[in-house]
Amino acid sequence: MYHKKWFQTLVGIILVCLLFWILKHIEYVYQPIFTYLGAIAFPLITAGVLYYISRPIVHLLERYRVHRILAIFCVFILFVITVYLIVTFIAPIAQEQFTRFVDNLPAMIREVESIINYWQSNQEIIPDQFSAAITDAQNELFSRAQEITGALTTFVIGMVTSLVQFLFLLILVPFFLFYMLKDGEKLQPFLAKFFKDKRAASLTRLFKRIDHTLSSFIQGQLTVSFCVGVLLFIGYTIIGLHYSLSLALFGMATNVIPFAGPYLAVIPAILAAFFQDPFMIWYVIIIMVVAQQIEGNLISPNVMGKALSIHPLTIITLILAAGSIAGFLGLLFVIPFYAVVKTIIGHFYEEAFDGREI
Repeated sequence: MYHKKWFQTLVGIILVCLLFWILKHIEYVYQPIFTYLGAIAFPLITAGVLYYISRPIVHLLERYRVHRILAIFCVFILFVITVYLIVTFIAPIAQEQFTRFVDNLPAMIREVESIINYWQSNQEIIPDQFSAAITDAQNELFSRAQEITGALTTFVIGMVTSLVQFLFLLILVPFFLFYMLKDGEKLQPFLAKFFKDKRAASLTRLFKRIDHTLSSFIQGQLTVSFCVGVLLFIGYTIIGLHYSLSLALFGMATNVIPFAGPYLAVIPAILAAFFQDPFMIWYVIIIMVVAQQIEGNLISPNVMGKALSIHPLTIITLILAAGSIAGFLGLLFVIPFYAVVKTIIGHFYEEAFDGREI
């Protein structure tokens, strides 16, 4: 019986459950470790993203016989120039548009009130139930106007505090990035030394596949998001939509989230179009559809290809689950996490299927 597969599986499940039970009751032991990891998670992840962005540049310079250290410093100089251009030319315009949006917010609320009053003045064409719902919504909206203002003030104060913490953690990013670019490729041979030849070869192949998966996702997703942001900015500028740069930057940022990003990006654009000219909503929808068609049929296939090979239904399921469990961070990291787990499982399955020692 002890050699039966079902018995071994049952024992494994019991041991895993026992392990979770033990970990739950000794939380005080590993809690400081998680606190430390949480403190360095942001600069480490940021450096990792920048690593996959800048590594091709370092390799390109090395092909022209540029020493790696010098190539890394060239990458840092390129980053500094990019940040300078953004702060000098893009940030002031985006800040001005955002400030203008906040200043116009009371006027937008008054516009909503006038629309509601117009609907209520024509109650003969509106069902009683719908009219009552409008009245309740109006009372709720204006009763919470003061709360919304206070929440915005709290948000701004919290944002300033978070910005200070963000800048402090940001100082660590260049150090992490430098050593990733300098010694990142030495990690794989270092870990392989602790295993036998066949297992070391298997581990090397696994690391290469994980590296390819992360590289394809990060480089591809950022490139696609940048292209979509440019397309949205061009479209919004052509139709004369207010806050075009801020809305395009928001669309660029949300497009990092697979599948759900484009739908999130269009919401503020539709709201801005509604208060500027309701008919402009159709232009915004057309621009978003055209941008997504160009991204889906031209940009993504050439930039990302089928490197991840994740079915759209799987993406939707993962995003819904991750959003409910971990919020925005879950939406952001669930797809690359799933892709890495899928790569690991696929690797060991192929190794076992081929009869290799794992």
